[in-house]
Amino acid sequence: MSAAAATWAAREQALLDAARDGDEDAYRRLIEPRRAELHAHCYRMLGSVQDAEDALQDALLRAWRALPRFERRSSTRSWLYKIATNTCLDLIARRPKRVLPIDYGPSSDPHDGPGTPLVESVWVEPYPDERLGLQDGLAAPEARYEQREGVELAFIAALQHLPARQRAVLVLRAVLGFSAKEVAETLELTVASVNSALQRARKTVDEKLPPASQQETLRTLGDEAVRATVERYMDAWERGDVEAVVALLAADATLTMPPMATWYRGADVVVFLRDWALSGRVYGAEGNRRVRVLPARANGQPAIATYSWDPEQGRHLPTVLQVLTFTGSEISEITGFVDPSVFPGFGLPDSLPA
Repeated sequence: MSAAAATWAAREQALLDAARDGDEDAYRRLIEPRRAELHAHCYRMLGSVQDAEDALQDALLRAWRALPRFERRSSTRSWLYKIATNTCLDLIARRPKRVLPIDYGPSSDPHDGPGTPLVESVWVEPYPDERLGLQDGLAAPEARYEQREGVELAFIAALQHLPARQRAVLVLRAVLGFSAKEVAETLELTVASVNSALQRARKTVDEKLPPASQQETLRTLGDEAVRATVERYMDAWERGDVEAVVALLAADATLTMPPMATWYRGADVVVFLRDWALSGRVYGAEGNRRVRVLPARANGQPAIATYSWDPEQGRHLPTVLQVLTFTGSEISEITGFVDPSVFPGFGLPDSLPA
């Protein structure tokens, strides 16, 4: 054990002892270094930032109440993950699974427009990169997926197709790198059951994921090339230049707009961009489209935040957070979250001046 690790272990023990004696400040300092990774874990399990927040708060309250019974047979980290995982499983049992529009129903006719939002909370939500608190690479030697791969939109959407316990096994084993024995203890399963669940979960998820993760693709392209493409896309979107946007897209690119169930692929994307999204019809500003765009990061991927002019308030107001997915050097998916309420979580302003 390194000197730094030994120092932290001693400090952690002191904080744990104080917390067990009822010191709430010691408990806060004990769990604070783990808060970001635990929140990301709850998000992977639930596909929703708000559900993850609810689960984490509940889990930390459960952990506080259970402190007198914690005998340190496992590490504090493993113990917290056990409580957070089981809290998520309880929540999954009570709420519908989260999906993206492409998994919800067939593609739509682009001439009909985007449709109306679904009232149900059934959509995977975007996750702010600033909240991740994740380093590049694997969380542990036994992990299969990189930490940032484990929050990419495609991965999160694929996870939601798994039965709850399979989902927990895959995340704990393949993303976080816990041993089969630790996962078995967390979920009260046998090691054989964990290994079997992991095999089935990997097969399902791998069938739904693209050949290369976004992290692999973005690294291959390089920061400069990605930045240049995103800047061209932002400029074209602000100007409403359909041809310039389409030139950056793959021929079979998809466009989705949760909370609307509608989605488009290939030539239909072009029709929707021309007749609706870049014409101004979507926001009732046909003939007077005034849009501003800011860069953002979501789910380990490039994103842009769009603001549309509101003549009554005399400023640009939030409209859509677009998460961009690349295949090679082209944008292959635009996932436009038409939900201004997500903007504050990304540190984005609530309006932009004229």
